[in-house]
Amino acid sequence: MDLDLAQVHAFVLAAEEAHFGRAAEALSISQQALSKRIARLESVLGTSLFLRTGQGVELTRAGHRFLEPARQTLAAADRAVAAALDEHRPLRVDVWGHLYAPMRTLAQVAAGSDAPPPLELGHGRDLPSVAAALLRGDIDAAFGRVHPPLPAGLTHRLVRLEPVDAVLSVDHPLADEPALRPEQLRNSLLWAPATLDRLDFLHRFAERFGIRDRAEGTNLGLDGFLADLSADPRRFSLIPADVPLPHIPGIRSVPLVDPTPLYAWSMLWCGSGPPHLPALLSALAAEAGRSRWLEYDPAQDWLPEPHTGEGWD
Repeated sequence: MDLDLAQVHAFVLAAEEAHFGRAAEALSISQQALSKRIARLESVLGTSLFLRTGQGVELTRAGHRFLEPARQTLAAADRAVAAALDEHRPLRVDVWGHLYAPMRTLAQVAAGSDAPPPLELGHGRDLPSVAAALLRGDIDAAFGRVHPPLPAGLTHRLVRLEPVDAVLSVDHPLADEPALRPEQLRNSLLWAPATLDRLDFLHRFAERFGIRDRAEGTNLGLDGFLADLSADPRRFSLIPADVPLPHIPGIRSVPLVDPTPLYAWSMLWCGSGPPHLPALLSALAAEAGRSRWLEYDPAQDWLPEPHTGEGWD
């Protein structure tokens, strides 16, 4: 069966817009032309993909099953064209977890590699939005902390395990300790940059170590977040150890031990990945070896997920 990519593109846009008119406008074609493309696709497939409603369209069961493979088909076609026409095009990488400065890791790899692939940074907000951008083919790869569930068709590889420190107000009763066990924070207030149901790592930390008191600030950047944290002597938060903290009076970073929480950074991509990806993965692996990024001792470290050899690739 030969699929017409223009018809597949029309289907995906119509599914995302739930409206033929808006999809046609996005493609700069008439609604009649878009309807014809979808009708031809339905004829080739031998099944209906949409139900017409008074306010737009809805996917049939067959349409729901077809949507993700259709997105992946379009993304693969884009990568094939890019590889054929411009093999030196920068690798479009999106990041999430911005408060934890994910670009530190990629910048370190680029600085330490003889021939790192050129990177073009995207504007990711969170894991779901970045995963959707990968499936649409808007970006080539992504970088951040991966946690389930992930959409089908995406692959990830663990590239760094980073120790996490507690950041406290200098007036916090534990601020002068040289190191803290996570359980010592049980009577403190966990200060989060958003609701915990959107922050998997902080949520799991709080559940695992019995942090009952939790409050949320506003994620307007690390400076503002930590300035708000310093205003209350009960507040604390978690920041990866290598994140450069701004010069804000009234805060202190204290290492966590017994166990040390580890923040897991991963690369994420769709399908077989873009042509530049193997070079970036090789550079990340080389830096991980030099900087001991993947060391893990279950007797001393804590990860939200069980650390098995599989499931982390």
